[in-house]
Amino acid sequence: MTFSLLLQGIVIGFSIAAPVGPIGVLCIRRTLAKGRIAGLISGLGAATADAVYGCIAGFGLTFISQFLVDQQNLLRLVGGAFLLYLGIKTFFSKDSEKKIENNDKGLSSAYLTTFFLTLTNPLTILSFVAIFAGMGIVNTTGNYASALMLVLGVFIGSMLWWSLLSGGASFFQKKIDAQGLTWINKISGVIITGFGVVALLGFLTAT
Repeated sequence: MTFSLLLQGIVIGFSIAAPVGPIGVLCIRRTLAKGRIAGLISGLGAATADAVYGCIAGFGLTFISQFLVDQQNLLRLVGGAFLLYLGIKTFFSKDSEKKIENNDKGLSSAYLTTFFLTLTNPLTILSFVAIFAGMGIVNTTGNYASALMLVLGVFIGSMLWWSLLSGGASFFQKKIDAQGLTWINKISGVIITGFGVVALLGFLTAT
């Protein structure tokens, strides 16, 4: 039973992380610009946020999940505004960023930005609540060991996706010169900004 829950968690974590979105774009862009470690740390931030939401859904913390669902418009506003900032910053990033070494500050920033963006994405908590409830695996019996195994699976599944994505992107890193990186920055910036605009439009139409 415990192993089955772990496998279920891995499938859930992988399936929620896999759809292409702003986090995926960031992970690819950072891998191409600064190396696989930067991309992997970016994915780690998203996987940690997935695990947090997995805890909320898996441990049956309905009062927290309901609060987050009720505040999804506010989350859209905060997340959308941050995506706009991040998109514009990425668009105007300089070619020399490819030469910047990964340090504690840079890796911390990579982790925190994706962690924050994933937490402020209303679709994340809605996805976890819907999937966990639909599969009948929300914890209502106080069996915290089983819930913990499920959340661990979610984290592993999410990290599996980000490892594959950053690993695939790193294959092309050495093939990209400064001019190519400039175009990647601009294209990534436009895409991330677009996600921010969509999030803000969702906020405006819901208010």
